[in-house]
Amino acid sequence: MSLFFGMYKNRLAAATLVGASVLASAGVACALPVSPSLAATAPAVSGPEDGVEAVLLHGSTRASYFWDDSSGRAGDTGLPASGKPMQKGMIASPSWPLLTEGYILYKGKRAKFFVGDRGPGVPSNRGIMLDIDAKTFADLTGGTFNAGTLGVDGNGGMGHIDVEYVITRWGDGVGRKNHPVAFSTGAWGRKDPNPADPPKTVLAKSGRPKKVTETEQVSAAPVSTSAKPKVMAEALSAAGLSVREPGAVVW
Repeated sequence: MSLFFGMYKNRLAAATLVGASVLASAGVACALPVSPSLAATAPAVSGPEDGVEAVLLHGSTRASYFWDDSSGRAGDTGLPASGKPMQKGMIASPSWPLLTEGYILYKGKRAKFFVGDRGPGVPSNRGIMLDIDAKTFADLTGGTFNAGTLGVDGNGGMGHIDVEYVITRWGDGVGRKNHPVAFSTGAWGRKDPNPADPPKTVLAKSGRPKKVTETEQVSAAPVSTSAKPKVMAEALSAAGLSVREPGAVVW
């Protein structure tokens, strides 16, 4: 009885395979159960659960810092453009959509960010394309945040640093979904229907991007790092905006 049943199973399996071959040759798609041995050899698909994240954009630029609490102590004239309160992890960008998310990489350190403000203004014409919140800037440079002056102490007077940026999610609003451009271009106020093609890479959560392609180095004129960022107001009468340097747009 068991021999007969075994022969029946073998014939049934053979018939199934033959039938599948006939269907396939006729151009008909079909699905068969995957045997445990085949499933074990199938390549795994990387995902967030595997400790990696998609990279939408990767590049480098020079960055300054700010802390825009609308007190006027650091030269700001209002709350951040996103409407969210000033906080650690908020950066200002001259062209990316608000609420874009990503990471900053600096000398082996990684800091998560979201775009909550607009700026720098004039400095972005010189290649300074990121304004990092002062608390994160202090962590990256080994300094401490001064709650009285809203500046960074104890980092040797560094006011600008060269960083890498990694975008993992674009904001939904207006702004350029590509490598940053100067605030004066007005790209921050236009909807971008053609985001940059993502590089063919993943970002390991414990390290740097791997196999990065299509990166862009933003050229910048030499900027002194021996002093804290200079705070100055810039009137943008054409757009009806006021921008802190480096920092925020008041809407």
